[in-house]
Amino acid sequence: MASSSSRTIWKGAISFGLVHIPVGLHTATTDQGIDFDWLDKRTMDPVGYKRINKRTGKEIDRENIVKGVEYEDGQYVIISPEEIEKAFPRTTQTIEIQRFVNASEVSFVYLERPYYVAPINKGQKVYALLRDTLVKTGKIGIAKVVIQTKQHLAALVPSGDALVLNLLRWGDEVRDTDGLDLPSSGGKGASNSAAEMKMAKQLVDDMTEAWNPDDFQNEFKQTVMGLVEKKVKAGKTETVFEPEEEAPATGSNILDLTELLARSLAKRKGKSEDAASSDASSSTARSGKSSKSASTGRSASKKTAATKSTKAASRSKTSPTKTGGKTAKTRKAA
Repeated sequence: MASSSSRTIWKGAISFGLVHIPVGLHTATTDQGIDFDWLDKRTMDPVGYKRINKRTGKEIDRENIVKGVEYEDGQYVIISPEEIEKAFPRTTQTIEIQRFVNASEVSFVYLERPYYVAPINKGQKVYALLRDTLVKTGKIGIAKVVIQTKQHLAALVPSGDALVLNLLRWGDEVRDTDGLDLPSSGGKGASNSAAEMKMAKQLVDDMTEAWNPDDFQNEFKQTVMGLVEKKVKAGKTETVFEPEEEAPATGSNILDLTELLARSLAKRKGKSEDAASSDASSSTARSGKSSKSASTGRSASKKTAATKSTKAASRSKTSPTKTGGKTAKTRKAA
């Protein structure tokens, strides 16, 4: 297993109820594939990609490029940089837990990319409290988080001593299985005999071992890296100058407030009581409404109509314009 990155790529806090846990994100995976870079064989300079007009084959300047969303075959809507800027989600530096669900309910097909979550700024105690509570209850947290201007759905999952933030695919990004010719599960309509099932179970038992990721290696990578090592020993190497990486932006420090657990529970209880009280008040108001005079009723109707008109006018000024078609996936221009 590759070692985790010690560099913090994001700083913020886990938030559930009124509780905040200051944390930092660390990459939990590394790309172990072979990355063949393009080089100019004459100078050993890195070779990049040009911006080419696909119809004319000519290179075009950055200022002549606009971003469009294809809503029908060959039909595009142009979105300006200002419109894209407004559409970006507000960065809060918070892993905001929306709800807790049973860990078994989230299918592996939704998992996309994991990050290790580590406590910072004396957040160890409440970090451990959340982790151990998730383990004991068999739950995971479903959260929203903004990383580098992009909003993600994520699962906060306990794994050993760590909490792992696993980015999830959105629901509309996972296809259903309706069009696949699949045998029904649970033995319904299965044609396998009892003897076949017995032998299959025996074979599975014979091949069962403890999970150890180090037992599995990328054979293609090992072969290519073996060639690399031989050429290095033979002195067949070239020097290539790469651009330096930019330092990551740092987030704000957020206080550890473990005492807000009780207040969070009280707040949720208060919401339930307020809802019940509101229902009772509405019932009382409806029963007393019939005793009011006709003139009072007309006056109230006029006030209500005026209020609705004011709200409608306000919404018409602030509501974004909707554009039909596909959902755009775009990143902020560098």
